[in-house]
Amino acid sequence: MMRARLTYVPVDVAEQYGDFIITKNEEVLGAVKAKTRDYSVLSLVKMLYVLRDGEMTFSEFYTRSKIRMKRSFLNYLHLCVDYGFVKKTPLGVHVNYSITDKGRKMLELLHKDN
Repeated sequence: MMRARLTYVPVDVAEQYGDFIITKNEEVLGAVKAKTRDYSVLSLVKMLYVLRDGEMTFSEFYTRSKIRMKRSFLNYLHLCVDYGFVKKTPLGVHVNYSITDKGRKMLELLHKDN
């Protein structure tokens, strides 16, 4: 049995992927504090959703994903890269991240049309 967890979910993700959310609380800095059904899947959705509009640096990606613990973010990032949902592109001393076609397809599969 999965236990519900509290997390911060970007407002637009909460609106489009409400299936994974049990209850929504207050809105804080563009994110909704929510109790979730499946924390892992929702974290994956948050990461892929953030990258859907284009590539970004690690710092941008981490901040926009609203995954508050850097260790958790890194674990999900490695999962996304290992499964081919996210691509890393080295640019000098920086690394940019972008969503792959496989990542877009995964995001699409998890989206439930109402």
